Amino acid sequence: MSYSNTWNEPFLPWVESENDRRFKRMLLVSILFFSVLGIVVSFLPVPEVEQKELKDVSPRLAKLILEKKQPPPPPKPKPRTKQKKDARKKPAEKKPKPKKQEAARKKAERVGLVALSDELADLRESFDMTSLQDNRLQQKVGKQKAPVTSTSAVLTARAGSGSGGINTGSLSRKTGGSELASRSTTNVTSRIAGRSSSVKRSGKSRNAARGAEEIERVFQKNKGAIFTLYNRALRKDPSLQGKVVLELTIAPNGKVVQCRIVSSELNDPDLERKLVARVKLFRFAAKDVERITVTYPIDFLPS
Repeated sequence: MSYSNTWNEPFLPWVESENDRRFKRMLLVSILFFSVLGIVVSFLPVPEVEQKELKDVSPRLAKLILEKKQPPPPPKPKPRTKQKKDARKKPAEKKPKPKKQEAARKKAERVGLVALSDELADLRESFDMTSLQDNRLQQKVGKQKAPVTSTSAVLTARAGSGSGGINTGSLSRKTGGSELASRSTTNVTSRIAGRSSSVKRSGKSRNAARGAEEIERVFQKNKGAIFTLYNRALRKDPSLQGKVVLELTIAPNGKVVQCRIVSSELNDPDLERKLVARVKLFRFAAKDVERITVTYPIDFLPS
């Protein structure tokens, strides 16, 4: 009877195998060999490289020369024909006379912006406003009838409930008389408040001057144009309000020859400039009076 003994090496993670030991030996030999080879090569003499002398070569540039275009020959002058002796001479232009120039200038002034700004002046002046100057507005706001002495039929009837403003149902028109009768009006909120104008005479003339009523009447006629400018500026700045004091000089022919702003609380130069330009377009009645300077305040308040 025979027995065979086998020996197995233990396999543990920290025990190196034969293959690992062989790889490490080969790696160590290779490192030693190449290290020695590198040291030997570094001591070998290196031949010097001879540099050839370089010649300076100028840059090769090519110039492009364009052929100049020859200007076309001037046209040959045409032979001049002899003018006939009996050729008629051109009539010399006659210069317009100074009187015609002045007439044309006045006509242009009537057709321009000045005439357009006051084209309804005759219609406004056709009404007699003297009978309305003493009537004061009643301090009542709201729905109130305005009685008018009338002998004709009522023009408009009551048309439903409106916005709560002035009742116009009882208004009528008088067709029998030629003068305005006395009437009572209803007060509404006005944007021009507390007006008072002061008049300064220029010179020492004793001629009559324009009354404050006439100046107030002209400003009332042009109130719509003034507040149109204010409403446009109010769209850009809703908080725009304040008092403006104007000083205007009125000539005897009714034109405003000068206008300036004495004081202003608006702080809006664009609106103030337009306001002065609009006041210069005002037209007063031509009278045999002296030139006067008027100070007129206007209160601008948003509605």
